[in-house]
Amino acid sequence: MRLTRPSARERAARAQLAGQASAEAASAAAHAEPLAPGTDLTAAAFFDVDNTVLAGASIYHFVRGLASRKFFTTGDLVRFAVRQVRFRFAGEDSGDIRDSREEALSFVAGRTVAEIVRLGEEIYDEEMADRLYAGSIELIKRHLDAGQRVWLVTATPVELAQIIARRLGLSGALGTVAEAVDGVYTGRLVGEMLHGPAKASAVRALAAAEGLDLRRCTAYSDSINDVPMLSVVGTAVAVNPDGALRDAARKHGWQIRDFRTARKAARIGVPSVLGAGAITGAVFGGLAVRRRLR
Repeated sequence: MRLTRPSARERAARAQLAGQASAEAASAAAHAEPLAPGTDLTAAAFFDVDNTVLAGASIYHFVRGLASRKFFTTGDLVRFAVRQVRFRFAGEDSGDIRDSREEALSFVAGRTVAEIVRLGEEIYDEEMADRLYAGSIELIKRHLDAGQRVWLVTATPVELAQIIARRLGLSGALGTVAEAVDGVYTGRLVGEMLHGPAKASAVRALAAAEGLDLRRCTAYSDSINDVPMLSVVGTAVAVNPDGALRDAARKHGWQIRDFRTARKAARIGVPSVLGAGAITGAVFGGLAVRRRLR
């Protein structure tokens, strides 16, 4: 059976649902702690994570940590990554690929949120803490020193994104929300992955909930896919931009900052080419298949 390509209206609805769910999770987490005295209530900064704050794809590093814990083999990762790349080039109606939206986080089905958070804490220390871009951390610090709140915005699962945000002392994170019932993941997404237009929806929804003036807000990203998010704020900054975003930044007069070295750029090349959506769909969908075959 061949898949039917979702309509533009359906894609927009999914993006809005994903953004709203992510904003609700971020707002709830932010309100768990009182605001510091002198906090600027109307200005904030939004940072993409992969290749903007962190070298490489955060989900890729998370998967490496899972692999070291025998969740799956390297062979599984390679096979499913190849399958997802083929899917991305063949289109959404490729006959041998199920709807990647539904399988993207299915590997967590039946696992508890607490378990994934615990593993995420461990894997952050092992795989991610030493991969942060010093230049981006300095930009974050400037916003914090100015009394502004800072949120991460990423396609990475929101629980992992929140761990990174906590470790960096940020207000919180907007990330992909996986459905959970009584603290146990169902394996389904709420809407879709937080990617492209869904990020812009999440930022707008969070701004409405928190009383932010988007004209006073700043957004940072490395990817052309984040132009929707960069376009909804008053100040947009291209950080370690891909070629298409560099061109767009020049066209729009956006700032460009590059903190990469040749060595780092080479090291993150494969995760960057695959993209967060490809890696997420490939790995998480593949794990679901592997678990069914056991």
